[in-house]
Amino acid sequence: MKVSVFGSGAWGTAISMLMRDNGYDVTLWSKFEEEAQELRTTRKNPLLEGVDIPDDISIISNIEDATKNAETAIIAVPSFAVRETVEELKGKLSDNTLIICMSKGIEKDSSCLFTGIIQDVFGQNTPIAAVSGPTHAEEIARRIPSACVAASEDTKVAQLVQSMLMNDYLRVYTSTDVIGVELGAALKNVIAICVGVCDGLGFGDNTIAMLMTRGIAEMAELCVKMGGRKETLAGLAGLGDLIVTCMSRHSRNRRAGVLIGEGNSAQDAMTKVGAMVEGYYAAKAAIQLSEAMGVDMPICTEAYKVLYEDKSPLEAVKDLMSRERKSEHNTGEERWVI
Repeated sequence: MKVSVFGSGAWGTAISMLMRDNGYDVTLWSKFEEEAQELRTTRKNPLLEGVDIPDDISIISNIEDATKNAETAIIAVPSFAVRETVEELKGKLSDNTLIICMSKGIEKDSSCLFTGIIQDVFGQNTPIAAVSGPTHAEEIARRIPSACVAASEDTKVAQLVQSMLMNDYLRVYTSTDVIGVELGAALKNVIAICVGVCDGLGFGDNTIAMLMTRGIAEMAELCVKMGGRKETLAGLAGLGDLIVTCMSRHSRNRRAGVLIGEGNSAQDAMTKVGAMVEGYYAAKAAIQLSEAMGVDMPICTEAYKVLYEDKSPLEAVKDLMSRERKSEHNTGEERWVI
């Protein structure tokens, strides 16, 4: 089976190596010929230190060649490029091509989830799955034991993706809660920025634990309101991904937050990180969704104000800590209280 991976960053490269390990004929597509040429020549991605790209992975920039005879298309581009890439693929894939979305985020202007974008472009009958979980590209590429969730409204599609991805270093679980899996993938990046900010301010483990716990609560509140399941946010695509993104040295979102906490502006922090910081865009989408759904998301709201309105991080923390008193759980109701 031919599998084409669209997006040659760290994540797309790592996924192409995973699929190659699983016995598939893999093509890795880059939008830029210069980048594709460098990857072909060096067999190294500078974002994956110490990892060699196997010679039998084809690396190209011609999208016609990348889509030819592809039975599975994996979307692994940054969030801002998802719609553009999917629209470029329209008319080039067969009607029954399986599309696996491994990009994490929410479209910044429309607040659309990525599987929704794919359905808009390809139609409701296209087999689509979203994959997420605590899976840093740097560790998948080094074949370090990891786990993730493959979600599709069609159980058979989720199981097919599970069988395609799973091996001795990646365990894959299935879910039908696409909304929960995609929201968890996007919103944990916002909380990770907040954790980094507090680390940069010199706060301690108590603050980090507070942000992560209350962060997952407001993520779950939004998830339920949008039709997802709160238990999804307690699993790999929620809590699992939140932990790794908030705590890992690989996390660009956390690193950007640290820089902001140390006194850098949001824009300077993004520049210094030198790679895509998905939480910056997800913070704006989170506010748009929270307002549309009538869900109070205080941590994401303060993150937005710091990132987009130049609010002082210390003032943001002060305002979070001085909010009205709450009960942690609203007994008898099927929801999480923020």
